[in-house]
Amino acid sequence: MAEVTTIQVPDVLAAYVAAGRAPGALALVSRGDEVTVDVAGTADVEGRTPLRRDTIFRIGALTVPIVAVAALMLAEEDRLGLDDPVDLWLPELASRRVLRSFTAELDDTEPAKTPITLRHLLTNTWGFGLFFGAGDAPLRRAANELRVMNGPPIPEHSDSPDEWLRRLGELPLVHHPGEGWMYSIGADVLGILLSRASGQTLDAVLRERVFDPLGMVDTGFAVPAEKLDRLPPAYTRDPRGGELDVYDPGSWGSEWRERPTYPSAAGGLVSTADDLLAFARLLRHGGRAGGDWLLTRRSVAAMTTDQLSPAARAGARFFPNFFPDHGWGFGLAVTPSGRFGWDGGLGTSCWVDPASETIGILLTQRTGMPVQSSLYRDFWAALDR
Repeated sequence: MAEVTTIQVPDVLAAYVAAGRAPGALALVSRGDEVTVDVAGTADVEGRTPLRRDTIFRIGALTVPIVAVAALMLAEEDRLGLDDPVDLWLPELASRRVLRSFTAELDDTEPAKTPITLRHLLTNTWGFGLFFGAGDAPLRRAANELRVMNGPPIPEHSDSPDEWLRRLGELPLVHHPGEGWMYSIGADVLGILLSRASGQTLDAVLRERVFDPLGMVDTGFAVPAEKLDRLPPAYTRDPRGGELDVYDPGSWGSEWRERPTYPSAAGGLVSTADDLLAFARLLRHGGRAGGDWLLTRRSVAAMTTDQLSPAARAGARFFPNFFPDHGWGFGLAVTPSGRFGWDGGLGTSCWVDPASETIGILLTQRTGMPVQSSLYRDFWAALDR
């Protein structure tokens, strides 16, 4: 997209939709107490359904910071310790062994130097994750055969969380806990930890501790029948022809129409712009919502501060050129300027800039990490002017 010195958020959205990259896009921007919502396009490629402020989106990995907040709440209540081994709650991950190299055979391992802790799960340094750009290896083949590599966030109905974790526990770690960064899988492990430590299902934990206190009335792992008309189709781009194909049907055909057997803490939630605004404001205000403190300022400060060692950051496998400009806190990314937030692989983004008291929320129904797209870059360029 060409640089336009006077570009505004509505121009960014309109250009993105006009280029056929998604049928519609919604942006909510909060500066202090002022909120602006801009919408371009429609909810479907046929142009039949309007995209609205209360449209329900599949938010993908924006699920991760929400789950991290619930985990920190349990830590503040001493239900979990940040640096205590998780073995009590997750015996499947006790006595871990670590591959001597990523390409080693599965029996070429050594004992882990330290147990896995809540801190490791929150920071994606527990020792296992998605294999970005890693090529073929015995571990990768075994992980695929055991079906533990949770990919695109479509609700999983076949396996229980316990069964998934049992299979995951059959594999060695890639690196010793705390010594490297690998994305995504740790969030699903964290979701199981929260469920077991609280004695509740993950959706019940999030409802009680986050959604209800913040008034996030449209956020959950499934869309109730009376709200299905607000869930549009999700699309993905065909790499051969470039046209948009349906990734998940909207309304009654969607996989999100019923509660999954396995609610994914790494990417399973649906939400709306205003629900995400309520969550982002909780973090911007240091853990306070209205007159209530849901988290301490200390927990929010730790969550939104880079927690990675230089070695962990240097060895991380992720999108090219991500880590020179980003670090990782508890469940979200941070930048050197202090901006924090995260993006979802189904085309969603939510970031907070404390210096300017700005919250930017960008929602589309097309797969793809926003940080790699001109839409994301131009959106924040417009906000930064």
